[in-house]
Amino acid sequence: MSDIFSKEKRSIIMSKISGKNTKPEILVRKYLFAHGFRFRVNDKRLPGKPDILLPKYKSVIFVNGCFWHGHENCKAATLPSSNVDYWRNKISSNVERDKKQQMQLEQMGYKVFVIWQCQLNSKEQEDTLQNLVEELTVKDCISPNNR
Repeated sequence: MSDIFSKEKRSIIMSKISGKNTKPEILVRKYLFAHGFRFRVNDKRLPGKPDILLPKYKSVIFVNGCFWHGHENCKAATLPSSNVDYWRNKISSNVERDKKQQMQLEQMGYKVFVIWQCQLNSKEQEDTLQNLVEELTVKDCISPNNR
């Protein structure tokens, strides 16, 4: 089955998809900042340009959209019914790229955290963010407020 939009219309639609400073990313950044963490955003020097880099904790955070990054067993990661082969290939290549970049970061000594969009759109949002803060601080036994 072919796309329901012309190439030009599809291009316009796809160009409006934000790759950074998304609402879920901003939510995580505000939470971290409110809890005393300081970070960098989309550091181009690292594989995958992590959404959030916490140099003090040697940690990176990716805030992934469930659809674009192929979140398994998630309703939001359902493939469209049109152009199925294209989307299957696109999403699977994104998943492979993510794995490769995460492995590179781990080999560089970084702790890699992945937060899924669905975790921030549900009642588990507070637990997800609190667990992230705990993981970051337990790792080094550092309080973000004790600088």
